[in-house]
Amino acid sequence: MTPAIEQLVAAGIEHEVLTYEHDPDAESYGLEAARALGLDPATVFKTLVVTDPGGALAVGVVPVAARLDLKAMAAAVGAKRVELADPTVASRRTGYVVGGISPFGHKHPSPTVVDEWATVCERVHVSGGRRGLEVAVAPEAFVTLLAATFAPIAAW
Repeated sequence: MTPAIEQLVAAGIEHEVLTYEHDPDAESYGLEAARALGLDPATVFKTLVVTDPGGALAVGVVPVAARLDLKAMAAAVGAKRVELADPTVASRRTGYVVGGISPFGHKHPSPTVVDEWATVCERVHVSGGRRGLEVAVAPEAFVTLLAATFAPIAAW
């Protein structure tokens, strides 16, 4: 089990674990997961770590078919601006490798913002903490486990 799944289990959050054979040549981990598992890409979300000018980190969770709107993300976390964190920093802070970063089970939790699209989904799929592993949860799990907020942070 990964820290993400351990956190879900410990909190009693209903979830489903899905696995697939990861292709190391895949260009988009999230779209690869959607294709491999036969999921609607609109229900598969990616987890991105951002940093503000002062070095504070935050986590944005957006559909894999979209990109993170950095201006909207900055507004959602009350920063002047944000940029994607260096992959090494993201990995060290979360405890996961890039392409397998789950929003759950981080070594050092950060404020988390989930795109509002998740609220219209019955279940969303996010990385379970490693490439080739997804978990499906109800959107409320983000609030329950992470005190996450929902905001329009995806650019389609």
